[in-house]
Amino acid sequence: MSKQTSRVGPGLPPGSSATPLDVDALLADRSVGIIVCCGSGGVGKTTTSAALALRAAEQGRKVVVLTIDPARRLAQSMGIEALDNTPRPVTGIDTAAGGRLDAMMLDMKRTFDELVESQASPEKARQILDNPFYIVLSSSFAGTQEYMAMEKLGQIHAEAREQGTYDLIVVDTPPSRSALDFLDAPERLSSFLDGRFIKLMLAPAKGPAKLMTAGLGLITGALTKILGAQVLRDLQTFVAAIDTVFGGFRQRATATYALLQDRGTAFVVVAAPEPDALREAAYFVERLSADDMPLAGLVINRAGPAPLGSVSADEALTAAARLREDDPTSLTAGLLRLHADQTRLVEREAALRERFAASHPQVATAVVPALAADVHDLDGLRAVGDLLGRATG
Repeated sequence: MSKQTSRVGPGLPPGSSATPLDVDALLADRSVGIIVCCGSGGVGKTTTSAALALRAAEQGRKVVVLTIDPARRLAQSMGIEALDNTPRPVTGIDTAAGGRLDAMMLDMKRTFDELVESQASPEKARQILDNPFYIVLSSSFAGTQEYMAMEKLGQIHAEAREQGTYDLIVVDTPPSRSALDFLDAPERLSSFLDGRFIKLMLAPAKGPAKLMTAGLGLITGALTKILGAQVLRDLQTFVAAIDTVFGGFRQRATATYALLQDRGTAFVVVAAPEPDALREAAYFVERLSADDMPLAGLVINRAGPAPLGSVSADEALTAAARLREDDPTSLTAGLLRLHADQTRLVEREAALRERFAASHPQVATAVVPALAADVHDLDGLRAVGDLLGRATG
């Protein structure tokens, strides 16, 4: 991988071939201004993002965490009533090192509205914002959320650079493979607005000669019958208006894409020690490599903790069977079976990690054990951050 960041941690489990990821070195590196966490759903990605942001802030960095995941767990964990498109300060953090932490959740439509307002005159902006087709596009068009995520990231980064508000932005992306759709979103939106149908709708604004062609007259007549005259006029009005500002959209998206490829950005892939989640992680790693995005490493979250003692699973099961023969209700036998089950779980997870490491030896990895309880407050996030800080691959 041409732009992989090498941050090596302190140690590895015996026999592991993975390179350890040093999370604290990543957070302390002042040349890194953006950390993007991506991964499939249900692997603790939102919690990992929040824990990284909190740990960085309490180590002295000025941090904002942006979540694009519609779940509200981040707000609950940080004690914030509700997150929205404006960064909100997180109270209760240790500021002794001079850091701070803000949190926000992407408001897709509000971000799109702000973008239109920044690119158009007040009259033109109002014409776009009130158009029914714009309302649909800005609320539910495929790829709009990812496009607006790029836009909001670009906005925050520009403001941070100009005003010095933040030196680290942590981005929590949507779950599943759509987490990387923001890499394609500008091209998809461009394709939509550059498509034949949109060009057809723009034809009335391009001059009377084109408008009066027989072919166009037949098509617009058919569309009028299907959609209705008012709907067609609304669509033509929207397309003509958005066409005047979309050049600015493209330019900004291109700049943000370049920002993601910059060495000041670090991607962290989050996965669980499960076959499906690690297959998704492999997809993310390969896609980031193909797009020349700087990968810091992989966090394998919620790993099974190794049981105490050196008794193997087979030994424990054999001993449990003997105890059951003498006493079918033996508590010790039950505990030995639990020990065997946990030992085999840890062995399966280790084998999955080794298989991933063999296929992707260039990916630094941190393994974080599962907590006994769900994370629902700052103390829980600190506990996750501590585990990340001392995690090994």
